[in-house]
Amino acid sequence: MCGCAPSLSKNLMNLNEPRDLASLIEAFLLASGKPQSLERLYELFEEAERPEPKVFKKALEVLGKSCAGRAFELKEVATGYRLQIREDFAPWVGRLWEERPQRYSRALLETMALIAYRQPITRGEIEDVRGVAVNSNIIKTLMEREWIRVVGHREVPGRPAMFATTKAFLDHFNLKSLDELPALAELREMEPEPVLDPDDAPVPAHIQALADASLGEEEAAGEPKQETSFRSLLVELDQMEEGLKTDFDDLREEEPEASVEEEGKLEP
Repeated sequence: MCGCAPSLSKNLMNLNEPRDLASLIEAFLLASGKPQSLERLYELFEEAERPEPKVFKKALEVLGKSCAGRAFELKEVATGYRLQIREDFAPWVGRLWEERPQRYSRALLETMALIAYRQPITRGEIEDVRGVAVNSNIIKTLMEREWIRVVGHREVPGRPAMFATTKAFLDHFNLKSLDELPALAELREMEPEPVLDPDDAPVPAHIQALADASLGEEEAAGEPKQETSFRSLLVELDQMEEGLKTDFDDLREEEPEASVEEEGKLEP
């Protein structure tokens, strides 16, 4: 009996009816657990049973409307469509996992913002804007999460790698394209008040004076380099935002290792 159920359901389903097709697409998305492109959804049907594109579009509209008032929604992101829990429920749903959500450092977020709004960009250019060196672990973390990739090399001495965002980055932040990135003016309004870290608490003036007095003249004379504030960073980005390049297919993905080594040997 169980073996007959799938074929019975298939016979009763009219794939040219948007409501029936919407239910089937919902099943696909629930089972996959990740975004599915329209092309991929088309491939799941045999040619003889495949609905017309206009029926697919209508079915997606029906599915989207059917999510109204429910805990999940149909969302289109860079790599396709997915069903996801609404953001309003995130604080409670997150309790299902014992591990606390990943918290990102200010340095990582600023680096990610620079890459997103100024891509393609090199590590040196990021450092010029932020005013401090970029920790190698930040680039490593972003690469491991597949949020950024190398899209080419700047034709300057040393040929530094140029970084750009990926579709995985867009998917993670619920974006269909880079055009949906919030305007920098909105980010400035959203900037939270700085939270004081115990390790960064100001040293009492009298203690600082004693510490300064104990330093040698040469050590005391050196002033630490100040990081660019996040607000200043956004102002810098504002000036870069217009004319943002979003297609890097014309840039080479990788340089063959052998050719790079040969170039090094030829250098005097």
